[in-house]
Amino acid sequence: MSWTSKPNRASWLRISLMLGIPITLYSLVKSETLSIPTTARRLIDKNYADGAKRAAAAADRVTPELTNSLREKDLKIGSPIFIRIFKESRELELWIESSSTKRFKFFRTYTIAGMSGNLGPKLAEGDLQAPEGFYAVNKRWMNPQSSYHLAFNIGYPNAYDRAHQYTGSAIMVHGSTVSIGCFAMTNEKIEEIYTLCDAALNNGQPFFRVHSFPFRLTDEKLATVSNQKWHIFWKELQAGYLHFEEHHRPPNVTVNAGRYGFAKE
Repeated sequence: MSWTSKPNRASWLRISLMLGIPITLYSLVKSETLSIPTTARRLIDKNYADGAKRAAAAADRVTPELTNSLREKDLKIGSPIFIRIFKESRELELWIESSSTKRFKFFRTYTIAGMSGNLGPKLAEGDLQAPEGFYAVNKRWMNPQSSYHLAFNIGYPNAYDRAHQYTGSAIMVHGSTVSIGCFAMTNEKIEEIYTLCDAALNNGQPFFRVHSFPFRLTDEKLATVSNQKWHIFWKELQAGYLHFEEHHRPPNVTVNAGRYGFAKE
């Protein structure tokens, strides 16, 4: 069957299942004949299907602009990175370690294009919630062969989540614009984020930290949500948030008796 033809509904369903492409009810009932989306065309291409080549091609696209932008801030690709997520404002912040000060400098904010659930932690598989807490990503959590272009697993559930018997898995920062329980960044922006993360890991950073917060945990903001269900939990997260605000280095995070603890690296 030619990829320029329009397969019938049953053919497209078989193709989608074979390739692991997300299927929506709308796409199945929209019409009797459906065109093949860009994702499917790209997954058939051998270079795209090979995750290493896919990531390398993405890096080739974004590295020139990233290099110039980083140079303006006296930063460089391959330096250690740190990520903060703020759910309410749908922001992902990327910070990079300065080689001169060893403190992390703010590089860029990316808008989260797709995210489900409400403010508060993820409690169970299938609850549609995006997690809140302190996570770490090593090389094995990087996924260049994601059905959502490029992705990395943030490491949920962590020790705190497991201590509270929270369940769930495969919580990703990924491409595309839609997500259930994860953080969708668009294909264009995940190429930048993934390239910076992958370069840091390849250059010796053993893992990078991802701190996911409901919002910026200032005293003023917490005072406005003092009557909400998760206020005590958010106060616990605040200590880790403020540590980075003061030191511009993420803390070492421990879990003891079901509570977070924080110390300098």
